[in-house]
Amino acid sequence: MVSDVHRSSPEPVLERWFGFAFICGLHWLLLGALAVASFRPEVAQDLLRVDVRMIEETPPPKVEPVKPRPLPAVSHRVSAPELKPAPPAPPAPVMTAVAEAPAPATYAVPPQPTAPAKPDPAPVAAPTPPVSKARFDAEYLQNPAPAYPRASRRAGDEGRVLLRVLVTAQGTASAVQVQASSGHPRLDEAALETVRQWRFVPAKRGADPMEDWVLVPIVFRLDR
Repeated sequence: MVSDVHRSSPEPVLERWFGFAFICGLHWLLLGALAVASFRPEVAQDLLRVDVRMIEETPPPKVEPVKPRPLPAVSHRVSAPELKPAPPAPPAPVMTAVAEAPAPATYAVPPQPTAPAKPDPAPVAAPTPPVSKARFDAEYLQNPAPAYPRASRRAGDEGRVLLRVLVTAQGTASAVQVQASSGHPRLDEAALETVRQWRFVPAKRGADPMEDWVLVPIVFRLDR
């Protein structure tokens, strides 16, 4: 605490500087006197008679520490804020109730059952054109009757031969077969040879001629 007081007071420091300067000055004076005495001995003798006294440094005065003064007690009194009367509330707005018309009722219409889709009508088949059979008895054909074999005539052979003929679209016989024999080979052969040369009316499907089979009976009698 004392060192702080010395630092804070400038008077002891000045006294030290003055003492130090004074001592330095005396030394310079002595050195100067010696220098002069080397040239003038009488002056040196006078100078040697000078009394040199050292000034003792006076101790710095004691400084008592400053006691801190107690701070005055401050009472913090919080004054209640002055309550101002609240301004009167504005009048509440008058609400007028407006009766709204009820919304029209909505009715969900149930889905109507849809009729099952009618199946597509089956395609109507085109009418089949009529088919006409082949003919051999048309008058304009002028087919000759088979010749009666002489041997069969002498033997008195008679009979009926039934032939199965394949008639082409051009009206010719492409195949001749014996469906039922007369019982006499000569009569059957005579019938086959003659019918192979005949002309026929071909069978037709609508207006189109086609190939078809036809039965041709041949009768052999001696009364002719």
